[in-house]
Amino acid sequence: MVIFFFVNKVIFPGARPNRCDACILRHSPFPIIFLHHSSPSASKPPGTGSVPGGLSSFWGIFRVGRTVFWKMRRSCSKTLALLCFTVVKSRQSSFGKEKSKGKVSMTNVCIVATIVVYLAAMLAVGFAYSKSNEDSTDFYLGGRKMGPLVTAMSAEASDMSSWLLMGMPGLAYLTGIASPGWTAIGLAVGTWLNWLIVARRLRRYSANLDAITVPQFLSLRFHDQRNLLNALGAVIIIVFFVPYTASGFAACGKLFHSLFGVDYMAAMLVSALIIVGYTILGGFRAVTTTDLIQSIVMSMALVAVLVYGISVAGGWGAVVENAQGISGYLTMMASHDAATGGSTSYSLLDIVSTMAWGLGYFGMPHILLRFMAIEDEKKLVLSRRIATVWVVIAMTASIIIGMVGLGMTKAGALEFLSGSSSETIIVRIASLISAHGILAAVLAGLILAGILAATMSTADSQMLAAASSVSQNILQEFAHLKLTEKQSLFAARLTIVCVSVVGVVLARDPNSSVFGIVSFAWAGFGGSYGAVVLCALFWKRCNWQGALAGMLSGGLMVFVWKYLISPLGGVFGIYELLPAFLTSLAICVVVSLVTPAPTADIVAEFEAAK
Repeated sequence: MVIFFFVNKVIFPGARPNRCDACILRHSPFPIIFLHHSSPSASKPPGTGSVPGGLSSFWGIFRVGRTVFWKMRRSCSKTLALLCFTVVKSRQSSFGKEKSKGKVSMTNVCIVATIVVYLAAMLAVGFAYSKSNEDSTDFYLGGRKMGPLVTAMSAEASDMSSWLLMGMPGLAYLTGIASPGWTAIGLAVGTWLNWLIVARRLRRYSANLDAITVPQFLSLRFHDQRNLLNALGAVIIIVFFVPYTASGFAACGKLFHSLFGVDYMAAMLVSALIIVGYTILGGFRAVTTTDLIQSIVMSMALVAVLVYGISVAGGWGAVVENAQGISGYLTMMASHDAATGGSTSYSLLDIVSTMAWGLGYFGMPHILLRFMAIEDEKKLVLSRRIATVWVVIAMTASIIIGMVGLGMTKAGALEFLSGSSSETIIVRIASLISAHGILAAVLAGLILAGILAATMSTADSQMLAAASSVSQNILQEFAHLKLTEKQSLFAARLTIVCVSVVGVVLARDPNSSVFGIVSFAWAGFGGSYGAVVLCALFWKRCNWQGALAGMLSGGLMVFVWKYLISPLGGVFGIYELLPAFLTSLAICVVVSLVTPAPTADIVAEFEAAK
């Protein structure tokens, strides 16, 4: 009953415990009633049987988890009802207390209805693909049958997480265009290079080796008989994807809290459950299809906010004039300090450090999986063009929104947003749009759905990559557990649930910065995987010892630089991805050269993938 009372306090403030518990027992999307073993046998799914008391074996966990999954599958639609109920029962609203109660109510209804329709569509995609996952390759890579458009937009939508619509506009709003601008340039170049030099080679090499995950590819590439690369790679994915996923959940919580006054934890929990729902049902096909839809919704949100914001700020000329009057704001060589009103210079080291964001692309497992999943490697050229153009346009629009938001503050339409509240700028603009009638409220709901889209498109991909790491890389290949396809898929789905639970715990602080969390996780993957993936694909002399040492040293350097060296300031205050990537590359090369060269069959496989 602990979970019941927790939900009672979060979602149903003021309700009597017995009444609330009864409501949750009947309508809860949470699969908790089976843990008490008190449900009659008729309410259990066929074939679940009895649950071993104590759960001492893996198979006991499997049988309980299968029952839990059945409950979640039947109750996804109830999650949407919970979301509506949470919003309706909220006691605060950020739409302005000067409006009449009727108008505010209609506005809320239109916005919530739009968001619920969007969420229902995402769940419908999960249901549609739930029967198409016959084996692990289907669940993790969609059977390697993804088309060029879906591959491109899925890769970039899963890349452009909530920081595109929250973190980056907030950073531009507070500091000017330099920091987000150089970051965007680095990411655009990194996107193009990743598609140009990594995508084709990785697709061909992974197909030759029949690898379905990035750690498995590295293990098969170097003939790692002990599966050390598998295990370490999987641990790295879990360690850094958990905070990455947490940033997405935090974005959902901030969205509903700042807009409706809904309890932050309640909004985050419901959002997390929806993402988990369609991911565990539909697997890779559901994830990539929803990513395509979400990229379209994100684009529409960016355009709508830009057009309205520029109009309210007094036109584009007023926006630029306001930015020019702020010290260090409209230049790529300085950064504005909102606290003092002054500026600090942007040195060459700062530029290189910020552009190092682009190095992270070479080590992003959820993006590399898209390269492995495309149906025809010849279509990667079209995918590269689509992906690069969309990334450039989306990031440029995101930075401009930050400028426009500051212009709206100057015009008196928005209060000044300090600290992490600056990341809610698009939410605030959407609330202003909603005040102009029903159609405007629907448009505002679409904009807010765009923020959800940015969050969900990344979180689902990250959880899927983490699931493949546990089920495929740790349980089967490292621990040598003999699992059937159904057991393997269940282990993957259980991992998704566990990662989401830990992510919710990490994101429980509503004041956490989305941009800061994403920045650290991005550095973790770029530092651990980036250099090693490049060496594995393009350096014949690289061996498993070098790859293992490179991954370990790069991952550790992210923590060392972030928490021990960077606080020293000065030249040491650079983004931790750059030193981590360089350290990983140097260690990988040195260790490979001082250890035995790869065998002839490894070299033959390398040559065959050219």
